[in-house]
Amino acid sequence: MKAMETGLEHKFCQPEAPLTVGEGAVIEGYASLFGVADQGGDVVQPGAYVKSLAAMARTGRRVKMLWQHDPAQPIGVWNELREDGHGLYVKGRLLNDVARGREAAALIAAGAIDGLSIGYRTRKAGRDGAGRRVLEDLELWEVSLVTFPMLPQARVSARVGEAEAALRELAKTLNGARRGLADA
Repeated sequence: MKAMETGLEHKFCQPEAPLTVGEGAVIEGYASLFGVADQGGDVVQPGAYVKSLAAMARTGRRVKMLWQHDPAQPIGVWNELREDGHGLYVKGRLLNDVARGREAAALIAAGAIDGLSIGYRTRKAGRDGAGRRVLEDLELWEVSLVTFPMLPQARVSARVGEAEAALRELAKTLNGARRGLADA
């Protein structure tokens, strides 16, 4: 977790449910898991995002999709954010017209980037019996794609589209044929 002068905090998470890259660079996964202590000792409580999500629905304010929490590098848009019994589910699309969005899609597909992280303000928190901070009410500002998430036991994976998988297989075959010609 990283505090900034503005009071905005970041919570890094690699969700158990796969972050997938679909056609049109659609990504989805869990940006936050409930009841799991992160490396900073914080535990997000179910319901922590309810007020924030409701306020966004009323006002039309959108949670930003950023690259590595950099407000100067938006890379896409989140079209769906919701709480379920597991955590904060997000679904959105990387913008192909943005260079960093294209790079992010390639990095996710290659497995080089596999983390999500939330940027938020704590409105209400308490302590549990183990001394961990329990986050009860959070004002969600952004969800970033990151290299190093705060919750390492959760995993993200990418699904490669059929056309891309076929091209990769063709490239392997051609590279093998070239090696064979070079050895001859």
